[in-house]
Amino acid sequence: MPVDDPEDPDRLEGPAVTRVEVPVDTRAPGGTTNAHLLDGLLADPAARTDALDAALAERGSEDADAPSVEAIAVTHAHPDHVGAVADYAALTDATVVARDDHADRFAAAAGVEPDETVAPGETVADTAVRAVDTPGHAPDHLAFAAGGPGTESGRSVLCCGDLAVAEGSVAVAAPEGDLAAYLASLERVRDAGYDRLLPGHGPPIDDPPAACERLIDHRLDRERDVIAALDGGASDLDAVVDGAYEKDLSGVRDLALATVAAHVEKLVAEGRADEAWRARLADRGFD
Repeated sequence: MPVDDPEDPDRLEGPAVTRVEVPVDTRAPGGTTNAHLLDGLLADPAARTDALDAALAERGSEDADAPSVEAIAVTHAHPDHVGAVADYAALTDATVVARDDHADRFAAAAGVEPDETVAPGETVADTAVRAVDTPGHAPDHLAFAAGGPGTESGRSVLCCGDLAVAEGSVAVAAPEGDLAAYLASLERVRDAGYDRLLPGHGPPIDDPPAACERLIDHRLDRERDVIAALDGGASDLDAVVDGAYEKDLSGVRDLALATVAAHVEKLVAEGRADEAWRARLADRGFD
């Protein structure tokens, strides 16, 4: 079932948004990815489901109070976000849109070539939705903005993919996760004045500045733990992980290793960790 109530006054005050939780193979808590219908855009159709089919059919009905789907795009080309792009492109005949500098990555993941590309700052196909540059979790990461000052709705929302979550944190993992870029993306979104964030996993966020600040603080806290481990003499990645985490890492140690590798990469790039770490990370496949 679609999660957002079409009679919710908050929904009607802002851009037309429908969120559908799609069960998918993901390590995110809850085991689902949010597909969003944002004005005329279908974002992140992770898998084809009856609930998402129904939401699309409702948008296409004659008495719908929201636009039908005109374009399909993803926030990034991870498997838990792209699984049904080809299915819904065939079903809706909507324009398939990929980020301009990562179109090949999109096509390889989605199994379909894009009809058009979009650059950050541009509108997506024939919709009024704007692409926003938010790299960090993945190099191709985009967010999609609608509404805001000067628009009919007034309220502004950002479909932010894996930039932010209402609870917990977002994985920023080497080799493709870039912590410096991720923190910069959070800072830009924090300061942009959005009224609501629509994450790729979990519920909407109604205090975007506070959520972004919490996630920034979490990453900087982890960075301090990594620095303490390095200063304490840790000379291999496993030792840094053991020093930086106090909790039990059973079942997630691989993710912790990749996360710490991303932190060390950032510290090396900033001149705050020894250059010898580049070779150590490369030996573990993080290059």
